[in-house]
Amino acid sequence: MIKTINSLLIILLFTCNLTAQNAEPEKNMEIFGFIQMDSGYDFGRINPDWYDTMRPTQILDKEGNEYLTQGAYFMSVRQTSFGIKNYVDTPLGQIKTHFEFDLFGMGKEVGNTAFRLKHAYVELGKFGVGQTNSLFTDSDVYPNIVEFMGPNAMPFLRNIQIRYTPIINVNHSFAVALERPGATADQGQYGAGFVYASILDNVKSRFSVPDLTTEYRYSDSWGYLELSGIIRSIKWEDHNTDQYDLSGSAVGWGLSLSTRIKLGNSVIFHGTFTTGAGIQNYMNDADADIGIKRQYDNVTAPIKGVAIPMVGIVSYFDINWSQELSSAIGYSILKNNTTEAQLSTAYETGQYASFNILYSPVKNCILGPELQWGMRQNNDFAGDPQFNLPSAKGNSGNDVKLQFSFRYSFNNVFYKRN
Repeated sequence: MIKTINSLLIILLFTCNLTAQNAEPEKNMEIFGFIQMDSGYDFGRINPDWYDTMRPTQILDKEGNEYLTQGAYFMSVRQTSFGIKNYVDTPLGQIKTHFEFDLFGMGKEVGNTAFRLKHAYVELGKFGVGQTNSLFTDSDVYPNIVEFMGPNAMPFLRNIQIRYTPIINVNHSFAVALERPGATADQGQYGAGFVYASILDNVKSRFSVPDLTTEYRYSDSWGYLELSGIIRSIKWEDHNTDQYDLSGSAVGWGLSLSTRIKLGNSVIFHGTFTTGAGIQNYMNDADADIGIKRQYDNVTAPIKGVAIPMVGIVSYFDINWSQELSSAIGYSILKNNTTEAQLSTAYETGQYASFNILYSPVKNCILGPELQWGMRQNNDFAGDPQFNLPSAKGNSGNDVKLQFSFRYSFNNVFYKRN
């Protein structure tokens, strides 16, 4: 009996020691990113601030016309990215941090090579706070392309948020978040320089509650299927002292179904279908969330703001010809149901397509050409007989670019000492 117990103890100790030796060491820090150089030729002309992208909203100028100068060579390193992740053990569990930036200047630095924050996020257990991808964004559906913007009709926004993920396992995940609100409006014929412009001079937006977003994903060996949703409150207040009261509100909402499916051993399908209203600022490339609608029978409020309906579709295929050679080909379209008072310069429909052939000579390195096409169609203005404004057909424009990119990625992992 004693010999049997001793034998069992020896086996148990040996098994524990073997498990400890085979256990994967815990991460302490990751330093990651990539260096990317883009060069190419723009056969048409896009807004110079977006010279190294294919962005349908920027194909026409503020007057609704194509940029006149045709043909331009460009070079850029603005996609270059750098990030740090940390993993810290605490009595409450492991804290994970994610800090990352690139050099793609936006806002006041639009068009420049400048630092731009991408992620500043902290996660503890099922909770997370900070700036990262919105729950209404499925970054895993992004195809293997080298152009910066990518398909215009996919939801893509990094937002400040408070997130809770109550369910996460091998096959299922569910999360909910409160996100920073924000929206833009197209004042149409009531904007600066048009009739009745002064009645909107002192109408200001107000966001009294955060946006609510949710995400559910089912994963399996064939890929995954994800459904995300958003609901938001958009308000504006009239601070003018005239006879009108143009204060109002709108409810923005959206649903997005996305997927990535393995079609055999060498082809992966990426797809999204998104619909909603007043959610344009969550899309990869859209325009105003709120448009103007006339109601002349209302003496106090002859116009009102409404959430602009939209629908977007993305369909892309990643093809692995070999371990070194791959391609991505696909198409994307986003259509806004513009309102009656939006002008012929208002963005209605954007289309995007691309095809590339990428070569990986060594691990973590890719290079190759990519052909891109974009098109913008503006709104057909119905006119306004009351103010003698004739109808006008919206302009359209397209652009073609040939881009060659080089990218080298790195990811250095540091482990905790035993």
